[in-house]
Amino acid sequence: PAWLRRLCGHLLSERLLRPGGVQAVVRGVLEGTDGEWGATGGAGAEAAALDWRKCDAVGKILAACPQQCLSLEDYYRQVCPQILDLLHIQDKVAARQFQRVATTTLLSMAREQPQLAERHLLQPLLAPLHRCSEA
Repeated sequence: PAWLRRLCGHLLSERLLRPGGVQAVVRGVLEGTDGEWGATGGAGAEAAALDWRKCDAVGKILAACPQQCLSLEDYYRQVCPQILDLLHIQDKVAARQFQRVATTTLLSMAREQPQLAERHLLQPLLAPLHRCSEA
């Protein structure tokens, strides 16, 4: 029903905009289906790590600005640093999934809002390389 979609969208938006919210949502979606990551990383975790479709779907959800957001600029400002943080996950199995989600999100955002993606994703991502090239 429409009321349930609105409520779920509102709750998802609230969570994404909190500090660490993107990682919590991604973990919740990716862990909840094919097994836990854990220290041993069983066959379920490996299957989940190789499931591009699931990572792609999560990335597209993250790239879409929720209706509850005051502005697209605010959404990018709050969510993009969290997306870049997905590239620094230490657990090897989880890192593959998080990197795939981050890549899909970055590409989707760059296609949909190139100026905002450049300012909030690409410039921070390339800043270390830019500093090295200046030196």
